[in-house]
Amino acid sequence: MLFEKLNLIAPIREALKKEGYTIPTDIQRQAIPPLLEGRDIVGCAQTGTGKTAAFAIPILQRLYEEQGAAGHVKTAGQKDTKPIRALILSPTRELALQISESFSAYGRYAGLKNTVIFGGVGQKSQTDTLKKGVDILVATPGRLLDLMNQKFIDLSHIEILVLDEADRMLDMGMVNDVKKVIAHLPGNRQTMLFSATMPPEISKLADSILKEPVKVAVTPISSTIDIIEQSVYFVGKKDKKSLLIHLLKDKSVASALVFSRTKHGADKIIKDLAKAGVEAQAIHGNKSQGARQLALNNFKAKKTRVLVATDIAARGIDVEELSHVINYDLPNIPETYVHRIGRTGRAGAGGAAISFCDADEKPYLKDIQKLISKSIPVVEDHPFPLGLTEPSENAAPQKVSAPKQRTYGYFRGNRRK
Repeated sequence: MLFEKLNLIAPIREALKKEGYTIPTDIQRQAIPPLLEGRDIVGCAQTGTGKTAAFAIPILQRLYEEQGAAGHVKTAGQKDTKPIRALILSPTRELALQISESFSAYGRYAGLKNTVIFGGVGQKSQTDTLKKGVDILVATPGRLLDLMNQKFIDLSHIEILVLDEADRMLDMGMVNDVKKVIAHLPGNRQTMLFSATMPPEISKLADSILKEPVKVAVTPISSTIDIIEQSVYFVGKKDKKSLLIHLLKDKSVASALVFSRTKHGADKIIKDLAKAGVEAQAIHGNKSQGARQLALNNFKAKKTRVLVATDIAARGIDVEELSHVINYDLPNIPETYVHRIGRTGRAGAGGAAISFCDADEKPYLKDIQKLISKSIPVVEDHPFPLGLTEPSENAAPQKVSAPKQRTYGYFRGNRRK
């Protein structure tokens, strides 16, 4: 099926053509038709499946078609202003920015305005934009509630609500804030909820806010993309930095997203790499928004080869042709492993996922392999095996698994190479 078969309006078809999109992904093919009909939806989909376009395209089409009818409203003491008609809630700043960028790209010919608000930065530029009026608001829950309390935001005209990465909002303790926001919305609205997993609390939330939703699911959390080459290195905790430096000497590692369990650990990895002459940048919650965005932009532009991230900060990182994901620390939640490695191997392209496992992390590895129903191949021939305190003398550089270059006519959301 092509996007041309989805009954999209000309301005959106033209924007998708400009982006190089031709073939919808599974989530887009399943979600767009019922959303265009105005149905509520529950989508079980991981990052990287094309879900942002799955909800952004129908929202843009509906608002475009209703532009004339929506008009403007006038609030006490203010000039005429355009009401916010669609609200997208996101757990992190990075993901919120990515969603806003997608709305701008797909809606470039639709004449609709969108903006993004999040905490960690001054609010003036955000409130100045809001005062001018926007059709679509992308927001993190905390900053949204703050600006609502200051009377900068009126949600009484919301026609469409999207909860994106609902399970991550639960993990981050945002669900109560989300419920407070929902309490201010009109009951007559279209609601979409997307989540990589469906824990009981998220299922309960979905049941309470959605009306006879269509349910779609792609790439189950327990499965990993077959084209990703997975491997695990058993290594002592103190030797992880040496092994990472060793592997990064291999030029087949064109780009590496390295996962650390903690913010402090991420900073320490950066320092260790710098001492070895490897340039890298970190992205985590203690970094300013400007620093995080600069690090992410440098990585996307391939100015920086290595980006070190924590799980929460990494939500929203969407990088084309990411060759390697390296789990410096194995996650203690097995589903997180699937999220991490899914950042490579996007849309038919190959990729490699390398994991370091020390003695204390062996139970985590066991849980991961149980979840994905397969054993991860062990790389035994390396200079820092578990139990060896010093590297093997004259050890030859270990060849890192290079990603298989497979292309199925599109790349990242159907963008041709």
